[in-house]
Amino acid sequence: MSRGAGLDERIGGALVGAAVGDALGGPVEGYSPDQILERHGGRVHGIVGPWHGDAWRTARPLAPYHKGDGHVTDDTLMTHALVRVYAQVRDHLDAYAIADHLVPDLMTNPRWIPELEAEALPLHRVFLAEKWLVARLHYGHVDPREAGVGNIVNCGAAMYMAPVGLVNAANPAAAYAEALDVAGAHQSSYGREAAGVHAAGVAAACAPGATPDSVVTACLSLAKDGTRAAIEKVCEVAVRHTDFESALGPLRKAVAPYDTVGPDYRSPSLGARRPSRLHAIEELPVALGMLLVSRGDYRQAVLGSVNYGRDCDSIATIAGALAGALGSPVPADWAKTVAEASRLDLWEPARTLAGVTREIFERDVRRRRAHEQAFAEIGGPGCSD
Repeated sequence: MSRGAGLDERIGGALVGAAVGDALGGPVEGYSPDQILERHGGRVHGIVGPWHGDAWRTARPLAPYHKGDGHVTDDTLMTHALVRVYAQVRDHLDAYAIADHLVPDLMTNPRWIPELEAEALPLHRVFLAEKWLVARLHYGHVDPREAGVGNIVNCGAAMYMAPVGLVNAANPAAAYAEALDVAGAHQSSYGREAAGVHAAGVAAACAPGATPDSVVTACLSLAKDGTRAAIEKVCEVAVRHTDFESALGPLRKAVAPYDTVGPDYRSPSLGARRPSRLHAIEELPVALGMLLVSRGDYRQAVLGSVNYGRDCDSIATIAGALAGALGSPVPADWAKTVAEASRLDLWEPARTLAGVTREIFERDVRRRRAHEQAFAEIGGPGCSD
């Protein structure tokens, strides 16, 4: 699937793919597959309008957000913000980069917020788990490496980690380590772990000849504790299915023992989103499962994620990034509609990140050569060619 795709194509596919998946999942987020089926008279097969139609401004629980009609959500806003941090730093990131660059970006730079249909600070749109970044880092002056401790454990960091995987294209272990450092400013426990594994999966998807199976294998080689177990169980089920319709129920059943939120997504259990070595966020394992079910096809991976419901904008964001990085094309009509509706250039962040990624790789090579030379001079093996 991916042999012919170059770096620029993979980065564009991943970032545009994530944004389009986000926009498709937004209007049905929080509902079950059965509710989605009833509301839309069948499965969702593309961009749809708000759940409550013209009453979106006041209808709870989504008001005042205009979810639907091709609008991206905070998943994409945060992803693009992280790309801007890379564009500023032009090197690998850590938790301090989040404190020094991402937090000021959220707090001080007004941007068009599609769901608000207005220009506003991104801070005013992001969820409470992301506002935590500002509270802890800007106001609390917490060590950035520890700032994620105490936050609700959710997919808040994982949802925007695709750029870390792309900067470390074809090097899953490096992507995992960098994402864990970056996410430490935002999340702890299995929320932080999911960020690392998502980045590793995107990096693995960029490797020559990558397949859905090789992506999952790379994720399992790095994932720890409940995250690893959840991915393993979900993917064991996913390989038995070739269409998302038949997989919706079985994937939910497979991930349920590891998901703390519980069966009613809008009424989380008392143990929801608390740190644990036994549990996992739901979004990453299901996205990987849909990648397997779809055999890496972007359209089917994203539609399966969307129709799964629950936190489906984030599931589709992750699945879209993975399928896009594999080289499966994002439907042009979807991308065009999302870009126009959201008033965003979905391709500009990809162009920016591609340039930065090349700069970072060249810097990595120089650093590695310097290390090799120094190591050789103290009696280690000689430098590579």
